[in-house]
Amino acid sequence: MIQFLVHEKTDNVGVATVDIKSGEVAQGLYMDSQEDLKMKTQNDIPLGHKIALADIETDAAVIKYGSDIGRVVDEIKAGEHVHTHNLKTRRW
Repeated sequence: MIQFLVHEKTDNVGVATVDIKSGEVAQGLYMDSQEDLKMKTQNDIPLGHKIALADIETDAAVIKYGSDIGRVVDEIKAGEHVHTHNLKTRRW
């Protein structure tokens, strides 16, 4: 079962398609290439929220849908929940 989607290979976050529990090895899919990937989660990832695919340093860009959607305000580790506590979006 696919638990998160990654729109493009250049993205550094995926989007949960179901609630994912901390410690799970979640099954993902790159939509552009149809390649599978797996990621061990570090936190609960609610449906529709982002999961980091790699470590992302403070002030680095978060890439989703092939676009820069915001700036990291607190270092993010691979498998962590990416949301307002560690991301300042470009929208506000």
